[in-house]
Amino acid sequence: MSTAAVEPTHATEPPVRAPKLRADASRNRERIVLAARDAFVEHGADAPLDEIAKRAGVGNATLYRNFPTRAALIREVALLVKNRIVGIAETAVAEGTGPFDALQRFAHRTVDEKVGALCPMLTNRVDMFDPALTEARERLMSVVGGLLDRAKAAGELRTDVDHGDLFIAMSQLTRPLPGTSCHVLDEFVHRHLQLFLDGMRAPARSTLPGRAATFEDFHTDH
Repeated sequence: MSTAAVEPTHATEPPVRAPKLRADASRNRERIVLAARDAFVEHGADAPLDEIAKRAGVGNATLYRNFPTRAALIREVALLVKNRIVGIAETAVAEGTGPFDALQRFAHRTVDEKVGALCPMLTNRVDMFDPALTEARERLMSVVGGLLDRAKAAGELRTDVDHGDLFIAMSQLTRPLPGTSCHVLDEFVHRHLQLFLDGMRAPARSTLPGRAATFEDFHTDH
């Protein structure tokens, strides 16, 4: 007597989700990235990883568990800085004050994020085609470009400057001078940034040499 084959029944399986980091593991990861940002500002992208772990208050094993390679850590710092700057710019726009006031608030808050950390990492250190970094860069260009465009349209920002000029100044102000302590210079960052911003106000009081710097100038080598 033959019996018909019975198809096995399968219960509907829930979609597989990536496990979330525990709260303490997430905090450790954030501390590592912020410590790396500060170390890269002071010592460049080759800052010792054990020093970064020490700054973050974690062991070397914890650092390597989160970031198996230096490249992985550099990518995460670049993404963190870009996304935080985007958030700062979006907040400055949403606060709805005058265009140049919004630009000034954005600049002062951004230097507190130590944007100078980006420079040593964005030259042959990250993949220019990385989707997450590309998306963050495009958002950054759009929102910061909007800040400058509104200030120019209001006649409050000189017309011969661009977003690259602002980022060069903020980057240089958040990089320590040779032979000095980063913490000593922190006292003067906002003072000198305001001097620079006053020079960006319209009407222009001088003719600038050369051309305006743009975001594209930061990405031509990678």
